[in-house]
Amino acid sequence: MTEARQCAGCGVPLQSEDKQKIGYVPTSTMEKENPICQRCFKIKHYNEVAQVAMDDEDFIRILNGIAGTKALVVNVVDIFDFNGSWLKGLHRFVGNNPVLLVGNKLDLLPKAINPNRLVNWMKYQSKQLGLRPVDVVLCSASKGMGMERFIQALGEHRNRQDVYVVGATNVGKSTLINRILKEYGESEVELTTSRFPGTTLDMIEIPIDKQTSLYDTPGIINRDQIVHMVTAEDLKLISPEKTVNPKIFQLNDQQTLFLGGMARIDFVKGDRQSFVVYASNRITIHRTKLEKAEELYTSHVGTDLLSPPTGENVKMLPPMRKRSFKIESGSKKDIVISGLGWITVGGAGALVDVYAPDGVSVTIREALI
Repeated sequence: MTEARQCAGCGVPLQSEDKQKIGYVPTSTMEKENPICQRCFKIKHYNEVAQVAMDDEDFIRILNGIAGTKALVVNVVDIFDFNGSWLKGLHRFVGNNPVLLVGNKLDLLPKAINPNRLVNWMKYQSKQLGLRPVDVVLCSASKGMGMERFIQALGEHRNRQDVYVVGATNVGKSTLINRILKEYGESEVELTTSRFPGTTLDMIEIPIDKQTSLYDTPGIINRDQIVHMVTAEDLKLISPEKTVNPKIFQLNDQQTLFLGGMARIDFVKGDRQSFVVYASNRITIHRTKLEKAEELYTSHVGTDLLSPPTGENVKMLPPMRKRSFKIESGSKKDIVISGLGWITVGGAGALVDVYAPDGVSVTIREALI
């Protein structure tokens, strides 16, 4: 029996029998060097993604073996969506292995941010979430920023052992590994990358030397991120691809900010103060009076005034759910809408109501910037 070959892009076993199942390739492609499945081919060349039948339990089953190994675990998070891209229950996959925490997509944050302060902020947040990483590294895999520091940290902490790269979907794990291969390795394997969640479907092994390997693992889906509730068309609009320009609004109470039609922030009570929005530059921010907010949303969601969502994509979103936050005077906080961005409310004390699609995580934290 011929040994099953794996897709060089996403790691699944290849097959030529069923076009509807994962790993399909035409028979003629099967004999090529480093073949990729039809799904990866469409992502790479047409920016299209096909949904596959793989649930959360399948992903977790693949990752469960890490705790029983001796390895360095590289946990990649999206700095722009730190809370939303955090792996819940990471300790179950890690066991006693050391964890190198990598904050990816540094290029999306405003250039005025202090990197040392950001590293300390990530260490503090990690501790609050139950993890004590051996090191924290900032980088942008897509732009090549911070890669020397990352490679140095790998050498310092892996102790000549295997490396497992883990993270939630869409944090840029495969992009990070491709950057390593391009700049520091000789491998001709190129992992399939895209903005779509769930691109890597199985463990992909990349030899480091004769004894050890680096493993790219499937991204775990965090269901409370808004990215899993929108169409591919709207995902392009809410996912930042360039440095985010903070948008500053001086608000009186009883005013409302809309982040397109994706979220709504009501300044219910407090003295006049700044609300700073950090979200994709392609999201329309609209200010109005609180008393007009409900009617405005009903009449204009999906139009140029409140988009995304765009057009008929409005029907994809669950109904809006309200969360209320009280921010004390003298305290500067971020209200984080998972997968969409955050709003910094600063200084004067405020009562704020936030509306986001039901199921999307909305949390409050110490201000990042």
